[in-house]
Amino acid sequence: MSNPYEAYRQAKISTASQGKLILMLYDGAVKFLNIANEAISKKDYGVSNTNIIKAQNIVTELMISLNMEVGEISRNLYSLYDYMNRRLIQANVKKDSKIIDEVKGMLIELRETWDQAIKKCGDKVPIQDL
Repeated sequence: MSNPYEAYRQAKISTASQGKLILMLYDGAVKFLNIANEAISKKDYGVSNTNIIKAQNIVTELMISLNMEVGEISRNLYSLYDYMNRRLIQANVKKDSKIIDEVKGMLIELRETWDQAIKKCGDKVPIQDL
């Protein structure tokens, strides 16, 4: 018998629009960074490492999903995601919550921007063109 929560989560992901998927990725990255910060405060460095890497994987997924042929927005987002990844590596090495908070703040800002664009334009946001 399968896990009902996992079945629900998979259904939610498979039926979400591209915009909603991006919001879910941002939410996941922020959640993992919160867990990492809490683990650092408890000196549980294995948990912090695991969750920083999960956040990095999400940022990497956001990077590789960009359409670099489109233009400046994609290049700017790519640079921003690359910066976040480098900062997360530093945070992981130094176990530095301030760096994690910096990246988390950037992710929250981007998430809010996407959320506003989706609310304003609906599924007409040309995500594939970023």
